[in-house]
Amino acid sequence: MSSSDIFIGETIGTAVLILLGGGVCAAVTLKRSKAQNAGWLAITFGWGFAVLAGAYLAGGVSGAHLNPAVTIGLAIKGGTEWSDVPLYIASQMLGAAIGAVLVWLTYYGQFRAHLTDPGVVGRKGEEGMVGQAAAPEAGPVLGIFSTGPEIRHVAQNLVTEVIATVVLVLVILTQGLNNDGNGLGTLGALVTALLVVGIGLSLGGPTGYAINPARDLGPRIVHALLPLPNKGGSDWGYAWIPVVGPLIGGAIAGGLYNVAFA
Repeated sequence: MSSSDIFIGETIGTAVLILLGGGVCAAVTLKRSKAQNAGWLAITFGWGFAVLAGAYLAGGVSGAHLNPAVTIGLAIKGGTEWSDVPLYIASQMLGAAIGAVLVWLTYYGQFRAHLTDPGVVGRKGEEGMVGQAAAPEAGPVLGIFSTGPEIRHVAQNLVTEVIATVVLVLVILTQGLNNDGNGLGTLGALVTALLVVGIGLSLGGPTGYAINPARDLGPRIVHALLPLPNKGGSDWGYAWIPVVGPLIGGAIAGGLYNVAFA
């Protein structure tokens, strides 16, 4: 697999993943959206379909990691060269940022309507993703771009992300890989998409289930940079948890695979 394949596949695949995943959060959150208040089921299934689209798109090009935690798990398993890991992660971060910008462009009018509504900007705290608790560090649309906890407890939030990511990456490592062992095959993409829905429904309640450092950090940076009126803070005090937790989870999953399944 060439460097250009990795860059193109991971950038475009992750961009589509975030466009569709962030798009469902925007649809559910923003005023003047036809899907406003559609709820948690819409979000979890939307993210599952987003994973399916991104994985199918990139699977034959780069292996469709689309997630630094998956890349780390595959490297520990031995299916990905460690020398390719920086390119995978950089491409995923770039793709996630591009996807977040595309969400903003798609919902440009809704963002402006939402963030200039006195009923929204007059309240303190985070509205963002449905089910997300108020937090003074987070702006009213941050949940469209990144995750946040219902209860702010560092240890619990970190452990939740670790556990959810171990489930994600371990299932990926044990099924549906391409013949070269370097990513998801066609069946693996479908299974993983359904798995993401299941993780969202079962384990997503406490933190919003980032389970992907690029998915959270790339769009959070975009939120900080976009010219959104009354957008509020990007909650950088929490931002390390959805990065470190999934990376730990991916490493644990890779180790468990080598011990139990190799």
